[in-house]
Amino acid sequence: MGIEVGGFFGLLLLILNVWAIIKIVQGSTSTESKVLWVVLILVLPLIGLILWFLLGPKNG
Repeated sequence: MGIEVGGFFGLLLLILNVWAIIKIVQGSTSTESKVLWVVLILVLPLIGLILWFLLGPKNG
């Protein structure tokens, strides 16, 4: 019983996760915060990505 993502949506999720991790690493937040977000995205790819979009650092 798990969420399985494959095909086009799996590729899209992979691309978005890589993009998010690059944005996180390039950000100006603390190292601890960066590590937390990257680990969250790697462990829970879909949920971590959604949480980062909603709760992550905001520009402006």
